[in-house]
Order: sequence, then C-alpha cells, then structure tokens
Amino acid sequence: MAAMTHRLLLATAVAAIIASFAATARAHFVLVAPAASLVQNRLGDPQKIAPCGGVSGNPARGTPPNPGVPSGAVTNVKGGTNLPMMVQETIYHPGHYRVALARTMQQLPPDPVVTTAQTEKGTRSQSAVIQNPPVAPVLLDGIFAHTERPTQNFEAEIPIPNIECKDCVLQVIEFMADHPGIAVDGGHSYHHCAILNITADPSKPIDKRW
Repeated sequence: MAAMTHRLLLATAVAAIIASFAATARAHFVLVAPAASLVQNRLGDPQKIAPCGGVSGNPARGTPPNPGVPSGAVTNVKGGTNLPMMVQETIYHPGHYRVALARTMQQLPPDPVVTTAQTEKGTRSQSAVIQNPPVAPVLLDGIFAHTERPTQNFEAEIPIPNIECKDCVLQVIEFMADHPGIAVDGGHSYHHCAILNITADPSKPIDKRW
C-alpha cells in the first residue's frame, strides 16, 4: 500500500512538472531552408540570443552559455532571384517573422522595438514595429503572422538583392507576442541565420543598398 501511495505521489509530481513546463514553454522554430548556420535540435535550439542564436546560460543555476555549434552550411544563390525559405514552428506562440540580410553579423539590424502592457499574467509583449515597406537590410517583415494553434510550417520566397557577397548573413527572427515583459536573453524574439554566397547577375543592375 505504501509503495502504491509513493508511486501515485511520484506520478502526480511528474504530471505537475510537465504541466508547468507546458505552461511556460516559449516559441521555438527550426530554420529548414536555407540551411541554418548553427546545428539545430528538433526544437530549433539554441536560438535565443541575437543575432543568430545561442543561449547566454544561467550562472546562478550553474548553466554555462552555449553559443551553438557551427553547421558549416553555405547556400549558393544568384543575385536578383527569389530564395525559397521554410520555417517549422515547433512550439506555438502568437507572433510574426522578419527576414534581413547583411554582409556581416555585426551589420544585421537590431530586433524590432516592442510595445508591452500590463495584463492579468503580468507585463507581456503586445506588438512589434513592422517595416512596411521593408527598409534594407530588412527584406521581409510581418510575415507568417499567426495567433492560433497548431504549430505548422511556413514558406516564403525571399527577394535576394543583386549583389556580389561571399558569406552574407541571412537572419530570420520570430517576434513573440504575449511574452513575459522582461526583455533578457534575446528579448521577445528567437533567432536563426543562414550563410549565403551570392553571385551577382551581370545582366541586372547592382543593388547599392548593400
């Protein structure tokens, strides 16, 4: 009888832990295409830190930082064409996505400015600035806007500028609405990047914004 009671208490505790995790889980996504610059697990981690992923760690809990493992993947693309993109959202969260391109990681734009508000759950993100139309180095903004489950795949065509750029950095971020208001460890966005080798099309004018 004691053993049965112990098993019941253990099962209850495990169920509570699982429920707590589900209640606090954040959005995650996998960058399926183009190939991501970091090795991703099934949820897309590590992806929290700007500009391209990783996690800062938690010294108080003895968790070391994890900048991620480079995948070595490089995607070749012709300038002035559209590049297919696919993301798989692995943990649902309302929000939208933004795509930017820069010659180096340091030249990628900061995460969008976020508006927060007090709710019954505390301070939560409400909205983020969306560039309409997008301004270089942003290529697409406000795409894949969604407010309902389930998780899903999203696909788009990215307009690649006609430039010559070896090891250009394509950044894909997801802004999360209804996210806790303390903007730490990547703030209200998740981040992935892809490395592109862009070859300019000589028959088209060079895009001088880059």
